[in-house]
Amino acid sequence: MTDLIPISALGSREPAKLQHGVLTIAENPDLGLASLALRRGDCAPDLGVKLPGPGGWVSGEGIGAFWIGPDQWMIEGQGRASADFLHQVSRLAPGCSVTEQTDAFVDFEITSQEGGAPVRALMEKLVNIDTAAFGPGRATRTRLEHMSVFIIRRAEDRLAVMGMRSLAGSLWHALQTAARRLNHE
Repeated sequence: MTDLIPISALGSREPAKLQHGVLTIAENPDLGLASLALRRGDCAPDLGVKLPGPGGWVSGEGIGAFWIGPDQWMIEGQGRASADFLHQVSRLAPGCSVTEQTDAFVDFEITSQEGGAPVRALMEKLVNIDTAAFGPGRATRTRLEHMSVFIIRRAEDRLAVMGMRSLAGSLWHALQTAARRLNHE
């Protein structure tokens, strides 16, 4: 049997990472993802975090979650992309509809060495979001150029941009171009 070699969403053996000024953009291939939907009349399961309402993101106990629709969330597991994350979430959420999403999305983590101002400035170039109201613990689905993405404000100086894995190259190009332009202003 042929030895298979895993590659990142951008087609490389190593995840992409670049720095423009005080901003660092890094591909995060280790994030496990599963969508979770309640069935009619069910209560939210205990995943170790209280599932957030509209526009919210929470993390703790090795799991993160953000709201994606009525009675629907995306569940995150840092460092669990190569594990059977679907099984892990399904075990914690019996009776819920859980679907594997790890290989469907690419996650780019953006961090700033100088607090939240550079992250807000980058967001203003990329997406139509009120950055003053989009603080830590917020998440939304929006458009970035021609792509549908999830934007998650993980901390004042940290932002996640998740898009369809099939658009990873276009998303990476948009992020690095905006960061480069911001750095030259």
